[in-house]
Amino acid sequence: MSQAQIDPYDHLNIVLNTDGTCNRLFDVPSVAANPNPAQGEPAASKDVIISPVTDVTARIFRPTNLPSNDNAIARLPIIIHFHNSGGWTLYDATTAINHMTCAQTASELTVILVSVNYRLAPENRLPAQFDDAIDAITWVKDQALAPDGEPWLKEYGDFSRCYLFGSSNGANIAFNAALRTLDCDLNPMKISGCIFYQPMFGGKNRTRNEIANINDPLMPLAVQDLLWELALPPGVDRDHRYCNPLIEGPHTKKMASLGRCLIVGYGGDSMVDRQQAFVKMLVALGVRVDARFDDAGFHGIEAIDPRRAARLLNLTREFII
Repeated sequence: MSQAQIDPYDHLNIVLNTDGTCNRLFDVPSVAANPNPAQGEPAASKDVIISPVTDVTARIFRPTNLPSNDNAIARLPIIIHFHNSGGWTLYDATTAINHMTCAQTASELTVILVSVNYRLAPENRLPAQFDDAIDAITWVKDQALAPDGEPWLKEYGDFSRCYLFGSSNGANIAFNAALRTLDCDLNPMKISGCIFYQPMFGGKNRTRNEIANINDPLMPLAVQDLLWELALPPGVDRDHRYCNPLIEGPHTKKMASLGRCLIVGYGGDSMVDRQQAFVKMLVALGVRVDARFDDAGFHGIEAIDPRRAARLLNLTREFII
């Protein structure tokens, strides 16, 4: 195993401060929410406060073309979405690519989508992001019960058909949030399934694909190691359950109670061995898993290949009941 001399901080264009915060030395364009979009735009959007204590927000997307039955608006599935933040650390939910992806998803699938703007590491280490996820899920449930609940959810959403959707580290969040919901009373809300797209997992022992892609131009192994170092709680290693769900722990038995799962991955992703082992573990526990792996492709390919983005939408459409 030969690793090129890569400075992961330079690769990510970040600087870690002595107080544990991080300077992000790049400018990523953000998009403001727009509840009144122009004709032809795929979705309306608005920002809501999830927790005034943590300042966590969410951006809700509503398709501009709403279906109707007998002149009444049809109830739409609700997707609670956890974006790829660049390995816990780099991007929030308002960046242009995340906004556009969510707007397209809401429009193409005809769903109400709640994009959670969870806190980033290293300023907020795990399990802060899992806490934010549960706060967001609970907030959605509360809208069903509150007489003055969020109108886009109450008027258009079907709380009996809610899905957790996560991409990369967001899929890790969705998975851990799904486990936590097993201890929650979400009535009248129901989690009907989980979509884990290229879930970000790790571990101390290197896998075959990690070794083969050690100098991957997008996500070299040294960068992955740094991202976990910045995200995990101080004093734990990559075999902690937040990073490596294959390690036996208190979460293992709970995994058997997960509902339907769609897991999507690609052969060129250095984490694919871990993703496939995750699938095998869930199947062995009796979980209903629809696993879709393509030999061609790499981590984050949907951001630059419209065909793969369309494939993900089609797989999600087939999965949603």
